[in-house]
Amino acid sequence: MVGVRCHFLLSMALCLWGGQVQATPAVDTLLMEYASAQGVGDFDAAQGEARWYATQAERSCTSCHGMDLKVAGRHHKTGKVIEPMARSVNPERLTEVKKIRKWLLRNCKWTYDRECTAQEKGDFLLWLRDQ
Repeated sequence: MVGVRCHFLLSMALCLWGGQVQATPAVDTLLMEYASAQGVGDFDAAQGEARWYATQAERSCTSCHGMDLKVAGRHHKTGKVIEPMARSVNPERLTEVKKIRKWLLRNCKWTYDRECTAQEKGDFLLWLRDQ
C-alpha cells in the first residue's frame, strides 16, 4: 500500500511538473481500490508487463492487442480492429473506471479462464498507465 501511495504521489508531482507521465484519474482510483483488497502487496509494473506477454493455454493479451501497444490490434475471432492500448498514442485509453472494470473482467476471463486478482489488475494497470 505504501508503494502504491508513493507511486501515486510521484506520478501526480510529475504531471504538475510537466514530465511525460499523463494524469489518469480512473487508473489511480482503481489502483487505490485494488490496493485495499486483502492480500495485495505493492503493485509491480514489471509483473504487469510479464503477465501481458505470457501465454496461458495458447492465449495471451497479445493474441488480440498485439506485441506493440502503440499500434492497433485485431480481435482474434471477429477481426475487429482494437485501437492501440498505449495512452501515448491513444489518450482515450484508461479514462473511464466502468470501461476498465468491464474489459479487465472480460479479458481476464477469456485469457485466464478466471477473473484476475486485485494484485494482477493493479500490476496490469500500473504498467499500462505509462505506455
